[in-house]
Amino acid sequence: MARKIIIDTDPGQDDAVAILLALASNELEVLGLTAVAGNVPLPLTELNSRKICELAGKPETRVFAGCAAPLSRKLVTAEHVHGRTGLDGPELPDPVMPLQDQHGVDFIIETLRSEPSKTVTLCPLGPLTNIATAFNRAPDVVEKVEEIVLMGGAYFEVGNITPAAEFNIYVDPQAADIVMKSGAKITIMPLDVTHKALTTRARIDAFRAMNTPVGTAVADFTDFFERFDMAKYGSEGAPLHDPCVIAYLIRPELFTGRHINVEIETMSELTLGMTVADWWGVTDRAPNATFMGDIDAEGFYDLLIERIARL
Repeated sequence: MARKIIIDTDPGQDDAVAILLALASNELEVLGLTAVAGNVPLPLTELNSRKICELAGKPETRVFAGCAAPLSRKLVTAEHVHGRTGLDGPELPDPVMPLQDQHGVDFIIETLRSEPSKTVTLCPLGPLTNIATAFNRAPDVVEKVEEIVLMGGAYFEVGNITPAAEFNIYVDPQAADIVMKSGAKITIMPLDVTHKALTTRARIDAFRAMNTPVGTAVADFTDFFERFDMAKYGSEGAPLHDPCVIAYLIRPELFTGRHINVEIETMSELTLGMTVADWWGVTDRAPNATFMGDIDAEGFYDLLIERIARL
């Protein structure tokens, strides 16, 4: 029985690889993609979501536009990482498939209400605005969520957009705070994990060697994307953050973590958006999330290469 998921996304090259991995995997049934403003503004994230579905040969996938701005802050974007389009690297044609008329938040609410309880997993790959808005607007859907598996935050790696905060959480800390306090079952893929799954020349070459449009596009995505991180961190490659979410749904044994308390800083100017993860259990705050700490990087790339080759 395939696991039903909604991918909430702001593509982003690493979002693109995550979406391709999901669409290539028969363990997962992608009910729809909801776009959110994040890496680039909403008109680009919904466009990019459709481009990726067409690249995968899955134009029947439904794509919805969600929230264009964070709950209570001005939008911060990341063109400095992802390029002007958000998907710089390969030249992807404009999509033919339509954008759905329904708002992404309404689609999330309607799906959680109509599907059997605890059968839909939410996979946020960007800021949590759409998810928090759905929970605010329809509190009854929270208990219907099977699990939220999200990419965001950091503890040991601390921040990548400010010294203290990871980008997805920083863009909309209020939304992240609502989700963390929602009571839903939550699994978090922080920078601590994604920075242990770096691209290498051999890994990128394996995508290119597929000689398929998708394999070549993934190689071009990672080639573009890794330049920024290699220059910043002095590393041999770049972390593929978002595919960790999808890989966890397919092969959870690739990851290890702890069930701990995770809180989001929403007040401080200095540490706004910081993920305060009680990794060492030094507070008496109740655990509310499984916070991943390690990944089998070889196994992760083996899965990625095997699945991307299917498309």
